[in-house]
Amino acid sequence: MPATLVVEEGRFAEIRDGADSLPAVDVQDFGDAVLLPGLVDSHVHINEPGRTEWEGFWTATRAAAAGGVTTLVDMPLNCVPETVNVEALEAKRTAAGGKTWVDWAAWGGVVRENAESLEPLVKTGVPGFKCFLIHSGIDGFTWVDETDLRAALEELRGSGLPLLAHAEVFGPVKDATERLNASNLDWRKYATYLASRPDEAEIEAIALLIRLAEEFHTPIHIVHLSSAKALPLLADARKRGAPITVETCTQYLHFCAEEIPDGATEFKCAPPIRDRANREALWKALAEGVIDFVVTDHSPCPSAMKHREEGRWDLAWGGIASLGLALPVLWTGMSERGLPLENIAEWMAAGPARLAGLDGKKGALVPGADADFVVFDPDSKWTVALEDLHFRHKISPYIGVELSGRVNETWLRGEPVFRNGEFVGEPRGGELVRR
Repeated sequence: MPATLVVEEGRFAEIRDGADSLPAVDVQDFGDAVLLPGLVDSHVHINEPGRTEWEGFWTATRAAAAGGVTTLVDMPLNCVPETVNVEALEAKRTAAGGKTWVDWAAWGGVVRENAESLEPLVKTGVPGFKCFLIHSGIDGFTWVDETDLRAALEELRGSGLPLLAHAEVFGPVKDATERLNASNLDWRKYATYLASRPDEAEIEAIALLIRLAEEFHTPIHIVHLSSAKALPLLADARKRGAPITVETCTQYLHFCAEEIPDGATEFKCAPPIRDRANREALWKALAEGVIDFVVTDHSPCPSAMKHREEGRWDLAWGGIASLGLALPVLWTGMSERGLPLENIAEWMAAGPARLAGLDGKKGALVPGADADFVVFDPDSKWTVALEDLHFRHKISPYIGVELSGRVNETWLRGEPVFRNGEFVGEPRGGELVRR
């Protein structure tokens, strides 16, 4: 509907129905473009400090701004040192200085035997913690078992902070991989990689996490849900009032296993992209509210780590680079399925903002919130090219994909940071600390 956003001192002061201009103020007329809340991506790997050659604050936040994302929440890996104690967090804060085009926050990390480090991180203002139930790909960020989870949840009990979990357990992955290797199957085939990360790994992990969330009365968030077979468990838990939330990612909603070429390791992620029927079940769960919101899990790496020449899925780094593309990717899928545009505000802004404790400040066009918004053309049709990628390494399965919808402008706290394909001014993003 027509509306006027009134901005004072970097915040929304008022949201008026209609598009009447206001006297004696600077009025920006965006015509028939759609104004969305600034997007919040609560699952990104910025990789700085320590692995800035993989990404970094400068490139990650520029890519975010180009895609309408005004807030990033950085995962505690793949940086060096991993964000598992206050000293590592301070190193990250120093590294970010003067480089951020959008606002950011940092999750803390739960690894083996670091429960004593959690309370000091809570006091520094992290919005929550992330853990892995399987090898993370980074030796310095160790995966945890039920004993470690219990120790961490005991520390977090009563804090209100969520524990985010990569929900795959090791046993089913180990067994499947050993069977595949014994059969001498070709690791250049996507079907081999997909078989190595079975649905059971997610189902077993999610069953454990639901049980612990109910026992400790502490919020647990399932990151990057891939397997639709876990949805009944999640739906039943939520009906019981379990403090469980869940996200999925744009790659699981856009791609399907049947369309991934053998050797195309730019598609590798964990959990993997599953079949077409699985994708449609995820869309249904998102529309019905079983899945809370959508993020990217932007996990870039140097091109050599994708091993495109060999095309072997077992050698390639598992992570998809997509920061800056998520809005048109999601809108393309929504428009194909007849889902209303306004759902984007919940699925890509308000939902992740709540998880990170930023509701009321980020992710909504409401009085008192930061004046972050996106000028979006939902009718634009375009094909992703290298020049559209603003993250460090131009490797992505979205290159050559035709999308609907394009970001015209991104505004952070009442000032433009991206406009018509160009970045505006200087980086002025800041850290968001949970109070």
